[in-house]
Amino acid sequence: MMLGMGSLLAFAQENMHPSPAQANAVIIRNAIIHQGNGNVINNGYLLFEKGKIVAIGVGDYDVPAAAVAIDAKGKHVYPGIIAASTNLGLVEVSTVRASLDYNELGDFNPNIQTIVAYNTDSKVINTLRSNGILLAHIVPSGGTISGTSSVVQLDAWNWEDAAYKTGNGIHYNMPLLVNRPNRFRRRPGPTVDMVKLGLDKIEGTRAFFRSAKAYHREAKHTATSLKMEAVKGLFDQSQTLFVHCDLVKEMMVAIDLANEFGCKLAIVGGSDSWIIADILKANNVSVVLAAPHSLPATEDDDVDQPYKTGAALQKAGVLFTICQDEGSGYWQQRNLPFQAGTMAAYGLSKEEALTSITLNAAKILGIDNIAGSLEQGKDANIVISEGDLLDMKSSKVTQAFIQGRELNLDNKQTQLFERYKYKYSIK
Repeated sequence: MMLGMGSLLAFAQENMHPSPAQANAVIIRNAIIHQGNGNVINNGYLLFEKGKIVAIGVGDYDVPAAAVAIDAKGKHVYPGIIAASTNLGLVEVSTVRASLDYNELGDFNPNIQTIVAYNTDSKVINTLRSNGILLAHIVPSGGTISGTSSVVQLDAWNWEDAAYKTGNGIHYNMPLLVNRPNRFRRRPGPTVDMVKLGLDKIEGTRAFFRSAKAYHREAKHTATSLKMEAVKGLFDQSQTLFVHCDLVKEMMVAIDLANEFGCKLAIVGGSDSWIIADILKANNVSVVLAAPHSLPATEDDDVDQPYKTGAALQKAGVLFTICQDEGSGYWQQRNLPFQAGTMAAYGLSKEEALTSITLNAAKILGIDNIAGSLEQGKDANIVISEGDLLDMKSSKVTQAFIQGRELNLDNKQTQLFERYKYKYSIK
C-alpha cells in the first residue's frame, strides 16, 4: 500500500518534466486515422521519426527493427488540437493579481510580447494536454492595441523551448459601437456617447497605422520607435491583424481598416459573423469564433445560433476556428474538442468540425506548413483516443505526442481523482 502511494507521489505534477527528444522511430498500426484535412484512413498506419511524420497510409509498412510499434486497433488517431486564442500561461489564479500577466498599462502596446511572459509551469497546461490540446496561441488583452501574440507547444521547460511561432499577430480591441443604457445610473446629467467615443478611438488607431506605414517607408530613421517597429509585419502580411469584436458594424470597420493598410485580417469573437459571411469570404477574412457554448448575441437570434454559426461560415467558405474568450478561457480550453462536437450536431460533419480546430486553426495562425494535420513532413503532434475525441462521453486520450515526444498525461485533476479513490477505497 505504501508503495502505491509512493508511486502516486512520484508522479506529482511538481515532479513532472518535459519529455526528451524522440529517440526511436514509432509506428502506429491498425488505427482509424483522422488526418484533420477531411480524410479518414481506416486500418491505417502512421510512422514518425525525429519528430516528423515520415509515412501515413493504409495497411502496414516496413520499418526498422528498432522502431517502437503501437497497436491502435479500434482506436482513433488525430492531429493535436490547437487552442486558437487564449491567455493560458499568462493567468494562473484569476482572483490573485500577482498571477495575472496578460494586460499592460497604456492604450497602444504592439511591442509587448506575450511569449516572454508565458509560464510553462502552469498547472492548467497539463489538463489541456490530457484532452488532446497540444498547441496554443497566447494572446494579450487590454487597451486598444494589446500587443503581439505567439504560438506555443505545450511541453517545454521555458518560453524559449515552448515557442512554436513567435510574433505572428497584432491584437486590436475594437471599441464598442453601440450605445447601451446604464441601468445603474442614479443621477441625471449628460450621458457619454459610446459610439462617438468608439469612432474617435478608431480614428486614433488609423492615425497610428498611417504613421507606422510612413515610418517604414523612411530609408533611415532619426529615432527608433519600438511600437512602430512591432507592426511592420502587418504591412507585408507576415503578421495577422487579430481584431476582437462581435457586431456587424464593428466587423465592417475592421474590414475597412485592413483593406486600407493591406493587412491580413482575422476576427476574434465574431458572434454576428454568420450575418455577413459572404462579405467576410469576399474580403478573405478568417474568424476565430468565441465560446460556441454560449447564449446568442441578441434577443432576436435563435437560441441555438452560436451552435450553428460554424456551419454557416463553412457553407460560405469562410476559414474559421473556435476558442474560449480570453477572459475566462485559459482553463476552459480543454473543452474545445467537445464544442467542436456540438457544432457537428448543428450542420457540420464530424471531419469538418475536427478540421476547424486543427488545420483551420493552423492556417489562421500561419503554422499549417508544420502543424494542423497528419501529413508527411509535418510535426508529429498526435493524439490517440479510445473513443471519439469530439464526444465528451466516449473520448479517452490514452497517448499524445508533441514533435514526436510522448507526453506524460498526468495532471492535478487525475492526481486528486487517484487520491480520493485511495481514501475511500474505491476500485
